[in-house]
Amino acid sequence: MPVGTQGTVKGLSQRDLLEDLKVPIILGNTYHLYLRPGHELIRQFGGLHGFAAWPNAILTDSGGFQVFSLSSLRKITEEGVRFQSHLNGDMHQFTPESTVDVQLALGSDIMMVLDECPEYPVSHEYAKVAMERTVRWAGTAVEHYRERMKSIESRHALFPIVQGSTFADLRKECAARLVELDTDGYAVGGLSVGEPRPLSLEMVEATEPLLPRDRPRYAMGVGMPEELAEYVAMGIDMMDCVLPTRNARNGCLFTSAGRIIIKHARYKDDHGPIDENCPCYTCKTYSRAYLRHLFQAQEILYASLATRHNIQRYLDIMREIRAAIREDRFPEYLSATRSMHMERRHHLTAKSI
Repeated sequence: MPVGTQGTVKGLSQRDLLEDLKVPIILGNTYHLYLRPGHELIRQFGGLHGFAAWPNAILTDSGGFQVFSLSSLRKITEEGVRFQSHLNGDMHQFTPESTVDVQLALGSDIMMVLDECPEYPVSHEYAKVAMERTVRWAGTAVEHYRERMKSIESRHALFPIVQGSTFADLRKECAARLVELDTDGYAVGGLSVGEPRPLSLEMVEATEPLLPRDRPRYAMGVGMPEELAEYVAMGIDMMDCVLPTRNARNGCLFTSAGRIIIKHARYKDDHGPIDENCPCYTCKTYSRAYLRHLFQAQEILYASLATRHNIQRYLDIMREIRAAIREDRFPEYLSATRSMHMERRHHLTAKSI
C-alpha cells in the first residue's frame, strides 16, 4: 500500500495512482489528518474518499506510532495517551474509543486500534507492560467499534495490532489474546523501529502461525523490495512502507536489477531508462541522464517521476508474487529472489573491497 500520510501520496495525483499505477488501496495517517485539517472538516466532505477524491480503498493507522514517537511530548495513561501537537503545541488526547471515532469520521475502509509501540531497544519488562496495555486497549476499541457499527450502514473493518517488541514470547502471547477478539483482520506492528531487519522478519515468523488463516494479516511499515516475498512466504497479505516514496525523493530508485543512486556521476550521460523491464511512464519516456539532471537541479518534476517509478516497482513485485501463487510456483519464485539478492550482496561486497 503506497503511503498517503496527509491524504496524498507525495508527488503523485490521484489520476497517476488510479489510471497509470492501478493502485487499489492507499494508507492515510490518523495523527496528521486529525491535527490538520481535522477529522470533522473531512467528515463534511464525505470522509477522506470525498475530500481527497479517492474512490478506492483507504486504510488508516490509529496514530499511535506517531504519538509514541513524540517521546518528549506525550504521557501514557491507562485511558490513552495525552500528547502535544508538533504543529502548534496544543494538547490532545487519543483513547481507544476516540481513535475509532476519528477513523470513522475519515471514512476509512480499514481502521487500526490504538496500540503502544515501544521504541527499540526496550527491556522485556517494559515491552510486556506495553503489550498488555495494547491488548486492553484493543478490547476497549473493538467493543466501542461494534457498538458504533450498530448505527452505521457503511462497511468498515477494524484490525488490532500485535506488539511485543523483539521478544518472541510476548509476540505470541499478544497474538493469542488478540485472536480471541475475533476481528476482521490482524496487524503486526512495532516493526522497522530501529531493530535489525532480520529481527523484523523473525518477529513476524513467530507471530503469524497464531493468526487466523481466513483473515488478512498486515505487516506494518515494511519493507525493502527483496523482503516482500519473505513476508508473503510467512503468510502476510498486506504491507505498507514509506521506502518507495521517501527513497525516490532522496535519489534512490529500485529496479529489477537492484538499486540506482541517481546522483552518481556515472549516470550523467546515460541514455538508458531507469529500468528497461519497467512499464511505467518514467521508464518509457526519460533517460537516467535527464532524471539525474532533474535531481541535481532540485526540480519538483524529479520527485514525481521517481516516485511513480518506485511505486510501480513495488506493485510489480506484488503482482509477480500473486501470479506465482496462482500458478503454484511461489517456492521457485522465492528461491530465485533469494539467490538474486545474495548475488547482488556479494557483488557489492566485492566492489567495496
